[in-house]
Amino acid sequence: MEFAYSDKVTTLQEKLKDFMDRHIYPNEARHDHEIATGDRWQPTALMEDLKKKARLEGLWNLFLTHSPRGAGLTNLEYAPLCEIMGRAPMASEVFNCSAPDTGNMETLELYGNEEQKEQWLKPLLAGEIRSCFAMTEPAVASSDATNIESTILRDGNHYVINGRKWWTTGAPHPRCKIAIFMGKTDPANPSRHRQQSMVLVPMDTPGVKVVRPLSVFGYDDAPHGHAEVVFDNVRVPRSNILLGEGRGFEIAQGRLGPGRIHHCMRAIGAAERALEDMCKRVKSRVAFGKPLAEQTVTLERIAEARIMIEQARLLVLKAAYMMDTVGNKVARAEIAMIKVAVPKMLSSVVDMAIQAHGGAGVSDDFGLAKAYASARSMRIFDGPDEVHRNQIGRQELAKYN
Repeated sequence: MEFAYSDKVTTLQEKLKDFMDRHIYPNEARHDHEIATGDRWQPTALMEDLKKKARLEGLWNLFLTHSPRGAGLTNLEYAPLCEIMGRAPMASEVFNCSAPDTGNMETLELYGNEEQKEQWLKPLLAGEIRSCFAMTEPAVASSDATNIESTILRDGNHYVINGRKWWTTGAPHPRCKIAIFMGKTDPANPSRHRQQSMVLVPMDTPGVKVVRPLSVFGYDDAPHGHAEVVFDNVRVPRSNILLGEGRGFEIAQGRLGPGRIHHCMRAIGAAERALEDMCKRVKSRVAFGKPLAEQTVTLERIAEARIMIEQARLLVLKAAYMMDTVGNKVARAEIAMIKVAVPKMLSSVVDMAIQAHGGAGVSDDFGLAKAYASARSMRIFDGPDEVHRNQIGRQELAKYN
């Protein structure tokens, strides 16, 4: 594995950093203010303006790997760019590289037919619409996706969809026009992993109801948000199925691999910024007669944060490299490892940064409280720590059969 980035990646890194310096960091407070003082569930004028600027500068759809529709980057090449975007919560949307749209676009690219791509992938890539992914359910332990109770049942040339989903990220957004819905087309199939399918559900279909936005530690993440959504006798054409009946788990595995690289590299960017904030803070504050930066406990925390960030980055880059070279299936242990290691690292680094800021750290003035909420949430979404640890443990034991 090469540790030096290619000239192409280095050039994109510099362009991204320059854009962040000129347009993102100076506008973070304005973005928050526009959301707080306007209709929270409408796109801000600032965000729309920044998207136009990003597109004009060629910083658009960088995520879509191995596809002529994207920037033609591998997972390993995109990873350091994703880290830069992760330094500001608003940034990835500016470049049309935010979840769940990225995962949904990759799903359509890999598993959609030409008609589905024309109708939904094309406007998503253009940033004209948004999307959501409806998988998790409140009534069952969704860490085991075979528990899903929602149904997608045939009725002539249509499917009839019934179910209640939640943590459907993006559903409250006014431009969310399409959901990828996971449910059971064959509940009686003896293979628990062949019962599920994924189907495209336009959000304006009769029977689709966004019940409420959900908050994460008090943050509603408007205007994007996370929602509880009811699907009550929703009818869609059978042509809306992705890949075929019984292929839901296969699609999920293809979708989640790159998504975990994206989440983890963004988390590393957030950790880097938290460490920077901590270092600036301790150099400017004096306690017990000397700067906090000279306190031994502070130095130890800074060192520990740097070590953890470096370890996490190397592990994620290794996972990305393996996905590119040997495929997601062979890299499944590494993909599981990063999903456990990186959120834990981010939680620890942000926690230390909060401590260094004192009371200011738990306010919204420095963004650390929200970063901490996001870090803690990462240990649950895309599969909780326990599921990934069990997978890693089983694979390790299998070496000794």
